[in-house]
Amino acid sequence: MKRTLAGVAVALLALSGCGDSASPTSATSGGAISGNLTVLAAASLTESFDKIGKDFETANPGVKVTFSYGGSSGLAQQITSGAPADVFAAASPATMKTVTDAGDAGGEATVFVKNQLVIAVAKGNPKGIKGLSDLTNSSLKVALCAEQVPCGAAAKKALATANVKVTPVTLEQDVKSALSKVKLGEVDAALVYRTDAKAASSDVDGIEFPESAGAINDYPIVTLKSAPNPSAAAAFVAYVQSGPALDVLIDAGFQKP
Repeated sequence: MKRTLAGVAVALLALSGCGDSASPTSATSGGAISGNLTVLAAASLTESFDKIGKDFETANPGVKVTFSYGGSSGLAQQITSGAPADVFAAASPATMKTVTDAGDAGGEATVFVKNQLVIAVAKGNPKGIKGLSDLTNSSLKVALCAEQVPCGAAAKKALATANVKVTPVTLEQDVKSALSKVKLGEVDAALVYRTDAKAASSDVDGIEFPESAGAINDYPIVTLKSAPNPSAAAAFVAYVQSGPALDVLIDAGFQKP
């Protein structure tokens, strides 16, 4: 408990020093946190968390952050099965609930950003796709995320709102896999997050559609009960919610909570 409280105090000190600065103030005054930190995070957070992780390490030279990205539902199952990790960042409250209901959260999960779907298509949109109804064209190959994955659940909700039925040629286990099908030319379109389309903007275009506004995903984050490094975990969760980290996330296309 003393270690955890110390980590929280350190994190708050780090946040108070951040302000609007692009570089976080070190949270390791006096070497309060150190060691390895393992973060399990939704695949759609890859680019943003890679940057945030480097900034956190720069501010805390004694800490080494390791990320494991994937579909949130699969990561939640890993945690409830006993996989060692310090922090979990999910792409939906439903997948976070799997962890909290199992008693594996170290505190209350906090929503730190939101994300919205777009239709990812090849650069230049050669098929002329304008909205969800176009995806019903039998000549088009469409990729979706599996329903148990947050991007798949959001896609299902958006399609239902539009009263559109799409028959995908593949159901992927995370959003990056769905996006890769478009990048490789294996499908004509995929429903992915706006952030993923933006990260791959040299290869794909993201087509906005109005029904996505009713299927926005909240992203919660929490420290884990069995965290090997609870002090660093608390500091990282606090930093993810700080101004500099939020700037990275917003620049990537995420929305404020």
